Order: sequence, then structure tokens, then C-alpha cells
Amino acid sequence: MLESAAPLVAEHAELEKQLSDPEVLSDQNRVRRINKRYAALTPIVAAYEELLRLGDDVAAATEMGAEDASLAAEVPALTQARDAAAQKLRLLLLPRDPDDDRDVILEVKAGEGGEESALFAGDLMRMYLRYAERRGWKCEVLEATESDLGGFKDVRMVVKGKGVPQPGQAPWARLKYEGGVHRVQRVPVTESQGRIHTSAAGVLVLPDVEDEGEVEIGPNDLRVDVYRSSGPGGQSVNTTDSAVRITHLPTGIVVSCQNEKSQLQNKESALRVLRARLLQAQRDAAEAEASAARRSQVRTVDRSERIRTYNYPENRIADHRTGFKAYNLDSVLDGDLDAVIMSAIDADEAARMEALGEASA
Repeated sequence: MLESAAPLVAEHAELEKQLSDPEVLSDQNRVRRINKRYAALTPIVAAYEELLRLGDDVAAATEMGAEDASLAAEVPALTQARDAAAQKLRLLLLPRDPDDDRDVILEVKAGEGGEESALFAGDLMRMYLRYAERRGWKCEVLEATESDLGGFKDVRMVVKGKGVPQPGQAPWARLKYEGGVHRVQRVPVTESQGRIHTSAAGVLVLPDVEDEGEVEIGPNDLRVDVYRSSGPGGQSVNTTDSAVRITHLPTGIVVSCQNEKSQLQNKESALRVLRARLLQAQRDAAEAEASAARRSQVRTVDRSERIRTYNYPENRIADHRTGFKAYNLDSVLDGDLDAVIMSAIDADEAARMEALGEASA
């Protein structure tokens, strides 16, 4: 394990040198890339140095313990600390998701259930907005279609991290587990007899593409259509053809945007979402070719799978992938999502550790 970490420690030292090079500092894009990589490697270097230190302490206490009973008594605790440090380094050395440092494009769509499903989609979007606010992230709504009662038929937004995030703290690293079908059980506002109904909304999370060159789009790959924006019920809300629909002909992916008054702004937003969807399609294809042992048991769930239930009468939230259950639904809907998300992260890491152990056996 120490041998596996040594090249990364050397890379960290080299990046530190580059960050003091005036030629490097003159290129802000390069500085941003180096800073991201440097931040990703810093916890590995710290864990590596901690493991070395504790290993030396165990060896020294064991050697001198033959003559000093007090030092011999420290050996079990030091050994336990060394083993914990080794486990921490082992986790940090697991192959990282290449998108973990990215911002995200998050979409929520109402499912079957009419107005109740649209209202629940609105509740989910507010939950994510409040979670982002708690973490100091910025959100920008790209597209939203409201329902008659104030919910959302569909809504799409960009979630942007703050500065250079620590490993595992960027929007994608935290929100990538949210994709799937979210089910709600409650008495709808439209229910006159007080009966509990079940409806659902779908969440899609895509890694945002900062560099347009990451996704190749040919000059003849797109068909761009323009039309007039419409609001709830289909009424026209714009007298000019400012709404944009882009079709990626090779894949058939269609993205539309009408929130902005400017056709150019709507086109830019639609292209941003299209690039994110194409990047995700590439990732999905690569994952499909990977062996089952190397794939995450949490992240690669079918997006049509029911992942979570929000039960209002019992104030209960349950994640069906991880077995997480809590009775603080009101807090979760107010953005207190960390415990729910950590259950997915922990399950993901455990599955990858198990797969790594099977592969090395």
C-alpha cells in the first residue's frame, strides 16, 4: 500500500513546485487544474505521512518495550491507530470517480400523479436549493416549467461549488447519488377525504462540462429549432421566438430551454445541458463495458429505480439502496441531507473495497 501511495506523494511535491513557477502562474486555466489535482492528493499525502509516523512509533515502542513496561503498554493503542491510518489510506487510494471535482446539472421531473407529483417535484427542488445553501454552493436555474398549483412539471439547475473543493466535497461527489425515482406518501392538497396517496418524481444528476473541448460535437451534428416560450397551461409568455430546442442528431438527445428572454442565452443554456448529457452517455457506455466487480453498487443504479421514500405522516425518510432510515423528514426537506448522502457514500466505499479485495484475492 505504501508503494502504491509513493508515486502520488512524489506527484504532490512536483505540483507544489509548479505552483510557485511564474510561468505556470501566468496561465489561470493551468493553475486551476493543478490546484484541483493538488487538493485531491493532499489527503493522501497526509494519510501516508501519518501511517509512516505511526509505523515508526509501533516499531520503537515494541523494541524498547522489552526494557520499559510503560512503553510496552502503549503498543496495543499505537497498533490500533496504525491500522486505522492504514484503512484510511486504503480508502483514499481507491480509484476516484473522474468527475468528483465537477459541478452538476440537476433535473427534477414530475412523474405520474398530476398536480401532487408536480408539487412534490417542487419540494425536492427546494430541498436541494437549501442543501446547496448550507454548503455554500451557488445555484442557477436553467429551465423550469411550473404547474398550475405552483409546483414544477420539470426544473433544471446548475449547482456550482465554491473555490477549489476538498476531495469528496464538490457538488458531483455529493449529489451523484440522488439520481433515480423519489417516492412520496402523504395526503395531497387536492384530496378532500384525507386519504394518503403515493406519487413520485424523478431526479437526474449530470456532471457539468466546463471545457467545451471535453465533448466533441460536429458542425453538422445539431438541429436547432426556435419557438415562442409558454407558461403553465401552455399560454404564450413571449411574443418573440426566444425558446430554443436543440437535437443532437447522432444520439437523438433533445434539449430545450425557454427561461431566458434572449434566444442566444437559451441556446447557450441548452448547449450546456446537452454537453453534460453527452458526457454522461460516454461515462455510461464506459461503465457498461467495465466488469461488474469494478462498478459501484450505489452509483450505477438504474435511473428508473425507486431509491427513496418520503413518508409525511410518519415524518420518515428511507433510502432503499442503503437501508438508511430516519424520522426527521422535516429537517431533510429543509436541506439537512448529509446523513442520507453519507449512507450512500459509505455503502459505495464498502462495495468498492469489497470489489478491490476480491480482485486482489
